[in-house]
Amino acid sequence: MSACGCDSHGLRPVDEAIAALIERVPAPPAVEEIALRDALGRVLAETLSAPFDVPAWDNSAMDGYALRVADLPAEGGALPLAGRIAAGDTARQPLPAGHAVRIFTGAPLPPGADTVVAQEACRIEGERVCFPPLQGGENVRRRGEELLAGAPVLEQGKKLRAQELGLLASFGLARVKVYRRLRVAVLSSGDELREPGEALQPGQLYNANRYSLLGVLRSLGCEVDDLPVMPDDLALTRDALARAAAEHDVLVSSGGVSVGEEDHLKQAVTELGELHLWRLAIQPGKPLAFGSVQGIPWLGLPGNPAAALITALVVARPFLLRAQGCVEVLPQPLRLPAGFAWRKANGRRQYLRARLESRDGALQVVLHPRQGSAMLTSASWADGLAVVDCGRTLDIGEAVEYLPFSSLLG
Repeated sequence: MSACGCDSHGLRPVDEAIAALIERVPAPPAVEEIALRDALGRVLAETLSAPFDVPAWDNSAMDGYALRVADLPAEGGALPLAGRIAAGDTARQPLPAGHAVRIFTGAPLPPGADTVVAQEACRIEGERVCFPPLQGGENVRRRGEELLAGAPVLEQGKKLRAQELGLLASFGLARVKVYRRLRVAVLSSGDELREPGEALQPGQLYNANRYSLLGVLRSLGCEVDDLPVMPDDLALTRDALARAAAEHDVLVSSGGVSVGEEDHLKQAVTELGELHLWRLAIQPGKPLAFGSVQGIPWLGLPGNPAAALITALVVARPFLLRAQGCVEVLPQPLRLPAGFAWRKANGRRQYLRARLESRDGALQVVLHPRQGSAMLTSASWADGLAVVDCGRTLDIGEAVEYLPFSSLLG
């Protein structure tokens, strides 16, 4: 995404803030070896190479008949069968000259054969098989054509998905070295917060951020501890942060980082450690803070629910992934036509709740009509975020950057 070059009134540009956070990422957690079946979503702690050629032998790409193309005239012809080879057979016997063999997908090619013809392209006449004209070499998976022994397969820092688990299983790997899950404490701040199921008194509200942040952090593969709400009291806030820092790798809080008289988090963090940055050129989510508590990184997210969710996905996510040992941590936005106009340039980068809709046969990015920083209904309606950089306006049809939630939640 482009850098913000406009006047942000002293606010830290988003990209600069993310880079500053990544620079302060501590060393990854300790390495542990786990069963491959348990490694989904974990971060690889070593670079792995192919232990053998893939495929390990020439084999058939489909069910059909294996032959030596030189045994056929250019216009095609018929050859007698000399047996059959199924997947799992060894195929040690060379193919007899002037013959073909029945072969199945994945079965090893017999020595001397160079071509496999799909069964639907052939015709059986008694003990012979009739073949069409052939070029030679069709439908054969050659030894090592995917990977040669010793070639790098997966790099250290790769987050393991289903396809990586299957790839490693194909090499016979039963266990894998990964980084221990990042231990993250989730803290909420505010006397007004109540839990779902409790009755609300005037001025109170339900703690939506706790559940949004638990969902985001678990989707990122973190081991999450849901800690009690911190009251609006400096001494109690300081004690809660100190206890959390003693047992976790990262602290993530929501609320308490604004400029109100009852917002004590920044003061508590300053007393226990350092405050590195505060207030970003982002909307929603300007009052975001980052620092350390007794040497443990602390991310202070805004209190408004949509702002807390969006800053967790945009700003906290790269830091948390890198802290787990991931190498690739920044999402790659799509560039798609805007189904909306943005007439007024803003001094902060906008992350607008949006989704893709087909209009006139083409996908466009459309916005929810309500973009307030407290509104989660728009985030639930949306499938992603449209990014409008500071200082930019848009006409309908112009390209806009779009971040699908599917690329941010994981």
